[in-house]
Parts: sequence; C-alpha cells; structure tokens
Amino acid sequence: MATPTTLPASFTAGQVLTATQMNALRGAFRILQVVTARTTTAVSSSTGTYADTGLTATITPSSASSKILVYAHHAGSQKTAGNVNNCLNLKLFRGATELSFNNSIGAQSAAGDLLFTTSILHMDSPATTSATTYKTTFANFGSAASVTVQIVQIPSTILLMEVSA
Repeated sequence: MATPTTLPASFTAGQVLTATQMNALRGAFRILQVVTARTTTAVSSSTGTYADTGLTATITPSSASSKILVYAHHAGSQKTAGNVNNCLNLKLFRGATELSFNNSIGAQSAAGDLLFTTSILHMDSPATTSATTYKTTFANFGSAASVTVQIVQIPSTILLMEVSA
C-alpha cells in the first residue's frame, strides 16, 4: 500500500508548503516510465489450450514499491463461423503468473464471422526491480472452428506504465 503524503487537508491563498510536503508531493503517484510494444502477426487457435498471442513487453521497475499499470489491447480479434456459443478467452501474465482473465465475446449462433476488439487493464504490484515481462495468451472457449488475434495484420498493443507508490 502506498504511503500517504503529509500534505494539508486544504490549501489557502499564500500558504507555503514545507520541504517535506513538497518532496512528498513530487514523489507521489508519478509516471516514472512507459514501455510499449505491438505485434501484427496473426495467430489462430481451434483448441481450448492457451497459446501466446505474440504480444509481450518488458519493464524494469526503478523501485520495488512501484506499481505497473498494464493495458493490453487486441483490436483485430475474430471468431469464425461454425462455432455456436463460442468465444475468445484472453489472459494476462507477468512471467508465469496469471494476473487477469477476459472472456471477451461469444455468439449464440454459428452463422457468420465476428470481428471484435478485446482489452485487459490491470494494476500490478510486482515488488521487484528486476526486468519483468508481461504477455497475453488466448484460447478458443468452444474448441470448434477457430479464433484469431491480429487478423489481417491489425495491430495489438501493450502499454506498461510504472507508477510511483
């Protein structure tokens, strides 16, 4: 948990902050670094086994108390015709640790292909200053026909932001 700053509850005109208060204000909840990555390589699956989407990025936190805000966006996802009540399941990992799950979209009928966007937003506390890799994986919930990410080279993007605590 972040340490609260020692700022006054309210400010008045002409009030002078102490050096301690100014330093606390400077260090609290700043974006320390931003890392982005993208991929356009299409990957398909017709099984319920999770596979890498190819979307991955690595960040090295400057402090073990920092948080990492992760936003993974897959704009070009597809479910093909022929799989009733099927959907694309998406997971976010830090290394081998699963952080988040998104059961993105399904269909009540087998007719037609569906093209859609799916995203994951997650605030992580890796508690390390070592290089830390985040990635997404996906699977076909119904294990029939297929699901695809990065269809027709529509890019998927991951954004990692280190936030001071």
